[in-house]
Amino acid sequence: KTKYSKLIFGKSDTVPEELHQMVQEGFLTLRKHDCFFQDLVRIKGKDFVTPVSRILIGNPGCTYKYLNTRLFTVPWPTEGYDINYCSPQIQDACKALIRLNDYLHIEAVKALQGQNSFETKETKDTTVIDREQNFATSLTEKGSVSKDQSSCCVPEDDYISLKNRTSYNLTLLNYMDPLQMLYLKQEPYFGMGSMAVSWHHDENLVERSTVAVYSYSCEGSAAEESNEQKLKGRDPAVWHVGLKVAWDIETPGLAIPLHQGDFYLMLDDLNMTHQHCVLAGFSPRFSSTHRVADCSRGTLEYIFGQCELALQNLQTDSDSKALSLKSLETAVVKQVEEIHNEVEFEWLRQFWFQGKRYLKCSDWWLKPMAKLEEFWRKMEIMTSLVLSEVGKEEQVEEQRNETISCFLLVLTERQRLRKEWTAR
Repeated sequence: KTKYSKLIFGKSDTVPEELHQMVQEGFLTLRKHDCFFQDLVRIKGKDFVTPVSRILIGNPGCTYKYLNTRLFTVPWPTEGYDINYCSPQIQDACKALIRLNDYLHIEAVKALQGQNSFETKETKDTTVIDREQNFATSLTEKGSVSKDQSSCCVPEDDYISLKNRTSYNLTLLNYMDPLQMLYLKQEPYFGMGSMAVSWHHDENLVERSTVAVYSYSCEGSAAEESNEQKLKGRDPAVWHVGLKVAWDIETPGLAIPLHQGDFYLMLDDLNMTHQHCVLAGFSPRFSSTHRVADCSRGTLEYIFGQCELALQNLQTDSDSKALSLKSLETAVVKQVEEIHNEVEFEWLRQFWFQGKRYLKCSDWWLKPMAKLEEFWRKMEIMTSLVLSEVGKEEQVEEQRNETISCFLLVLTERQRLRKEWTAR
């Protein structure tokens, strides 16, 4: 209660049976279609393949970046988007995950309301109560918050942020069969046993947003619990989530057993103040980890906007159709060349170096990627136009030197990154 109060645990019997069934079938479908992939990630300048296989499912056009690797969502069915799935079963799996997403969103809102009402017992002005009642009612109509929760207690400014911090835009699905792993690291501080995922904070999330995790271990004969012998510590056959206070090994760590269909919520700033790890059991396990990813620089909408900004500096002569630059001002040139790098290294290379993996689920990303490549080609032309302009005699020496020195920095960086990506 004192050190881990923002961890909320939900037993599987609190989740509707129909939802369990849909989601668990979805996991198995994705596994059967080979849709889980190990990622090549980069830590301290070295590349590693993750022991866990993953797939990202979420809002169309969203991406999630971790350890220098950008994952692109397989879009879940979303109104207003035309999404072509490779099979009806994959579509059903994505549909099940958006249903789970809605369910966990409502659970997180209830949990935060519970925490807030516990923390703030004082009375508030009625307008806030009315607004909250409306919010809770609209959620209830969606079908899950029971009526007695609707008299929640949330300070006014937290009202909007409560919704924002629990509206998950994607889920990172994980799959691992520990018996296929030759070597698993041992948990170093508390003797918790084998780890599937080492101690970490989840990155690239909206500040103080909730992370919700649904766990499905394929429990069978391999993982019958060793109830007979009273074990010291945790049962090694059962998967657990481990938590510890960040940068602190004096406070006892926590290991919570995860059975088929259990879920847990890391509320508010728990992901920042604490680290978590996943402790492997004996049986294969799936998990669906729902997040509010910080997409400020990670959506298609954002990168297309950047491209349009850069291409404003390119003009076409109406008669000769020749291309030229509108401005050679240092700030303009620098901005365009930085966007050029962003498109190439944060999007095109990130997408293609992981292979055509996404095509196993949907071809949704192919069109936007082709469009980004078109923009990139135009930016390559803009780079060569800058080069030919600064080579001309009539340039003012001082301005020319300034343009060259800023231009050279971005080009040197581009060259370095191209080498690095070729090696990857």
